[in-house]
This record gives sequence, structure tokens and C-alpha cells, in this order.
Amino acid sequence: MAPRIVQISTSALICSFVLLPLLAVWGQADGPTGLGPADWSALRFTILQAALSALLSTLSAVPLARALARAQFWGRAAVIRLMGAPFILPVIVAILGLIAVFGQNGWLNTGLRSLGFGSFSIYGLQGVLLAHVFFNLPLATRMILLGWATIPQERLRLGQSLDLRGFARFRLIEFPMLMTVLPSAVVVIFVICLSSFTVALALGGGPKSTTLELAIYQAFRFDFDFAKAALLGLVQLGVSALAAVFALGFAWGHQLGIGLDRPIALGRHSTLQKYLDGVVIGAALLFLGLPLLLVLGNGLGSVTSLPAAVWMAALRSVLIALGATALCMLLSLSLLSRGGEAIATLGITVSPLVLGTGLFLIARPYVNPFEISLWVTLCVNALMSLPFAVRILRPEMSQVDANFRWLSASLGLSRLGWWRWVVWPRLRRPFGFAAGLTAALSMGDLGVIALFGDAERPTLPLKLYQLMGSYRMEQAAGCASLLLILSFGFFWVFDFLGRRNA
Repeated sequence: MAPRIVQISTSALICSFVLLPLLAVWGQADGPTGLGPADWSALRFTILQAALSALLSTLSAVPLARALARAQFWGRAAVIRLMGAPFILPVIVAILGLIAVFGQNGWLNTGLRSLGFGSFSIYGLQGVLLAHVFFNLPLATRMILLGWATIPQERLRLGQSLDLRGFARFRLIEFPMLMTVLPSAVVVIFVICLSSFTVALALGGGPKSTTLELAIYQAFRFDFDFAKAALLGLVQLGVSALAAVFALGFAWGHQLGIGLDRPIALGRHSTLQKYLDGVVIGAALLFLGLPLLLVLGNGLGSVTSLPAAVWMAALRSVLIALGATALCMLLSLSLLSRGGEAIATLGITVSPLVLGTGLFLIARPYVNPFEISLWVTLCVNALMSLPFAVRILRPEMSQVDANFRWLSASLGLSRLGWWRWVVWPRLRRPFGFAAGLTAALSMGDLGVIALFGDAERPTLPLKLYQLMGSYRMEQAAGCASLLLILSFGFFWVFDFLGRRNA
């Protein structure tokens, strides 16, 4: 009975934390006539950049996934695992790396000018698209790569026996699979790009490249028009909810059939195809790895000489990350059921900026919202990471329940004994991974803290953004390196502790 009460209480707490800010936003919002031409322009640009980002990321991922599916080389598994790294990479760090490569004084423009060509501008729509492809190409690649693994082996053997090659093989065997995987990948990435804030903030480049999230930030932070911010938040919520419905509709796809035995190689391919696969994989690794290498190369040497303000910002980020991780994991242990997972997903259906706006409106009559900004950031970060933590933990918990519940009951184990001797030894490995993921995501967050954080008490991502805005690039590179080290360090430490002696 006690676990049931805990789950109900946790669910009620999460629902209140999400719904009360939404009600506050609803109460503050004007009618539909409150939207001006600039707001409708922001809505159009939001949908445009999300659609183009999804299409470019997915189409670019097809040749990369195809190359990884059929190529056999040393380190292939490591390359596929590295495709998950951008997910925990702080967005603002990646943007600094992209500026180092594609910025006005970056490697690309330096080379173009030396050859007599014009410069490439990383700001505006093209910059937003470039950054979104950087972040979402690995996700799309992994989704499509899983699609290749679902092709029944009988079809592959039949294609080999018929000596299908080149376009014929692609059209008859691979293309039907892609038609089941690509719509889901496009829609999922579209949903992700709809709520992209940091990319638009750093690379938007003016009113013509303003997203809804950036418009909320501007109305809230600079215009002090809370009603406008609330109304834009509702519009953002509506667009995200509609996109999420489409995402759920496409997520299941169609089954191609089930192979009856072990996977085999995807078939014979020429030496030219092998070289082309190598070029594709190499180009992808260069595109994904060079910005990070430049950040580390430019910043590692100046980490130790960073001013005290940066280290204080780092301390705030570390405390927020640890607090968000503890809160997230505590809540996740109470939601390890199908209904609990649905409640946990509630958090990511709402934009962090919408939540931040609502919480500001709730807190304003009672306290100075800027004084509790770090606590609000901690709670929102925990809420945003909760669906991932529950999704990681629940399959293992379901297996433990199915295999050991009746045995434990027959042995008369207490609730404490059940968790100590049965659950925790089997849950600690995914628990460590989920904790590391939560800490890394929290370290790199620039959403809520940018909305109503105190500029005099910034977190490390906000401090990095301030340094970039004041063109102190040497310190910004050092700050970015520190943020990168802390983010990946947190992930590695928690994951290692979960795997040790497991």
C-alpha cells in the first residue's frame, strides 16, 4: 500500500508543477488579437526552421547510416556509440565550436577567402539549420541504422541469390524499410527543433530569425510584457502538442517482417562503394568532431587562468546538476510503472520557457522570482530529465518484478530487504547511466536560467553566453572547455559507479 501512496503523491506533485504554471500562463494571456505581425513571423520561422532541420538531418543521415550498416572496420562499434555524445553535449559549447569552424574568422571562411570566394554567415536561418543538423544527425543516423537491422535476412538472401546490386537492391530491399523509418525520424526531430532555444538565441541573427521560444524570452526579459509572453507560451504549447500527436502517430511505423535467424552481411559491394562509405563516415566524423576538438584545443590551456566569476558560476552549475540529479532519481524510483512513465512524460510536453514563465507569474506576488531562480532551474531540469530516467529504469524494474516478485514473497522478504537484496543489484547499472545523463543535461542547460536568472549570479552556460556576447573569446573557450569537461565527467563518473561490481 505504501508504494502506491508514494506513486500517487509523486504523480500529484508532478502534475501540479506542470499544470499550475500553465494555468498561470492561461490567466495572464490575452486573446488571439494579442499577436502582432512579428509574433506571426516568429511562428512561421519556428515551423520553417524545424521542418528544414528535420529534413536536412534525416536526409543527411541516410547515406551515413547505410555506410555504417554495411561497412566493417576496426572501431565501428565505438563510432556508433559516439553518435550518442551530442545528446549530452552542452548546446552552447557546440555553438562555440561551430563558430570556430564556420564563423567569420573560422576555418571555413578563412579558406574560402584565401581562394577568392565569399564568406559564409553562420547567423540567421543557415546557422540555425547548421547547428540543428549537428545535433540531430547522430540521432537520425541511429534511428535509421536500427531500421537496417530490421530487414529480414530472408530478403537479403533472396537479393543475393538474384544478384541484386546498386539501384535495384536499394529500390527493392532498402527503400521499403526507409519509408517506414524516415517519417518517424523526421517528425521526432521536428518536435525537438520546435523548442530549440539556445541555438536561436546564439545564432538567430535578428528579427527575421526569431523563434517562438526566443520571442517569449524577449517579451519576458526585455519588454516586460508578461501577457504577451504568456500568450506566446500557449501558442508554443499548442504547436508542440500538435507535433507530438503526429510524432506518436508515426512512431510505430509498419513492420517489415521478422527474420528467422542471425543477421548476415548486407551483401557484396564494390571497392568503389567501400571507398565512398569511408568518405561518408570520415566526413561525418570530421563535421561532428572538429568543432569539439577546436573548443578543447583553444580552451584547455586557459582553464586554470579563468577568473573567479567563472569558477563561481561552475560551482552553481555543479550544485544545480547534483540537486537536479538527486531529485530526478528520487522521483523516478516512485514512477517505475506504465502509469508512472506516462506521468513522467508530462514534463517534456511543455517548453521549459513556458514553465519558467508560469512559475515567475506564480512567485511574483510573494517573493522576488530572481532570488529563487537557481531553485526553479534545479526543479525544471529534474522535470525535463525525468522521462529519460524512468524510460531507462522501468524495463529493468519490470523484469525484476516478473522474475523475483513471487520468490521474494515466498521467502518473506521485507520491503527494505526486497530493495537491498533483489532490486538494487539489478537496478544500479541503469540507475548510474540515468543519473549521469541527468547530471550532464542539467550542467549544459541554458533555458530557464536565461529567462529569469540573475545576471550577477549566472550558471556556467549563462556565463559562457555572456563571455561570447562581450567577445571575450579566449575566456569563452576556456569556459566552454570547463563546461565540456564537467558535463562528460559527471556522465562518466555516475555511469562508472553504476557499472562497478555490477
